[in-house]
Amino acid sequence: MKKYENYTEITLKINDETFNLIVKPNETLLNVIREKVDLTGPKPGCENGDCGACTILVNDKPIKSCMVLAVEMDDKDIITIEGLKNTEIQKAFIDKDGFQCGYCTSGFIVNAYALLKKHNLPDQNTIKEWLSSNLCRCTGYEGIERAVKKVLDNRR
Repeated sequence: MKKYENYTEITLKINDETFNLIVKPNETLLNVIREKVDLTGPKPGCENGDCGACTILVNDKPIKSCMVLAVEMDDKDIITIEGLKNTEIQKAFIDKDGFQCGYCTSGFIVNAYALLKKHNLPDQNTIKEWLSSNLCRCTGYEGIERAVKKVLDNRR
């Protein structure tokens, strides 16, 4: 990581691609991903960590990209919704109507993917706990839960 006056050079590994970027020390990862890498799946919502629309994976853990600085993510493995194309959970969201307006969907899919990667067969309480870190203002929670359960049914 090189530092210049008012800027820092970082390397981000996003969806198995490497990006060498020059960023301001105060730029959030969300803004860098959207504005400098041109991946618009993570969405700005509340921008204070409450809604989860900006959820991504960093070293396989879901984080809210609006809450971390891009300079903190130098050389970490980052996965956005674009990196989860054609995954089982994404297909289940489509099959089980796990979205309404769609704004929160990418964050929910990323979070659900992490849940199912960490817990092979999570119980109902674990599912609810994980999904509670994201908000759907259209109240599409039933479809979201059906999508997660479809993946679980396929595993059984």
